[in-house]
Amino acid sequence: MKHKNIVILTGAGISAESGIDTFRAAGGLWEKHPVEQVATPEGYAKDPELVHNFYNMRRAALKTVAPNPAHEALGRLETGLAEKGGMLTLVTQNVDDLHERGGSKAVIHMHGMLTSMLCGVCEHRWPYFEDAKADMSCPSCYVQNTCRPDIVWFGEMPYQMETIEAALAACDLFVSIGTSGAVYPAAGFVQMARALDKDTLELNLDPSQGSHHFHESRHGPASRLVPEWVDEVLK
Repeated sequence: MKHKNIVILTGAGISAESGIDTFRAAGGLWEKHPVEQVATPEGYAKDPELVHNFYNMRRAALKTVAPNPAHEALGRLETGLAEKGGMLTLVTQNVDDLHERGGSKAVIHMHGMLTSMLCGVCEHRWPYFEDAKADMSCPSCYVQNTCRPDIVWFGEMPYQMETIEAALAACDLFVSIGTSGAVYPAAGFVQMARALDKDTLELNLDPSQGSHHFHESRHGPASRLVPEWVDEVLK
């Protein structure tokens, strides 16, 4: 195998084919709901009930969708690489749980998860799958009115950046799947990988804003491109 240690970044494009609404595309969630209202600490402080309702709808929508062949192929890749002595580090900008449901066991959710809540006082996190309300109490510190969606909002630092940077330094190949190339710091991962002399590959429906940074770009639906590429890696 040419590439045994692979870092993959996934974005909205991989889940869009499962029916998950994107945020930035035409008609996406940011056109329907201003960022400032539902995706900033200031918006939450101003109207926590509005913010909870927004994420309650997103969380409920997860129950109506299923992983697609791209998610399932990445689950297969994780297992196949491990069997061959390799390693996959799967990093996603998505806040859904489709990678896990598609068979991936170790996923870094750098922007958080819809199925998790966070206490703003003690920073306790816990799985959560139902509708949330502003007056909820934290199950750890029991303080009321402090529970927020475990989502990285604008102006906040993405999760596990040190782990991601270490994985990029150790990998043979960096792959970007279904990303716009517009959201930093994730949009800068390809430049970081190139600076470290790693091979780079983009799999995207259309050329992203950062396509020119990749050694190779393949364009088309993720549900077709990803399984085809995984078969190449594992053969």
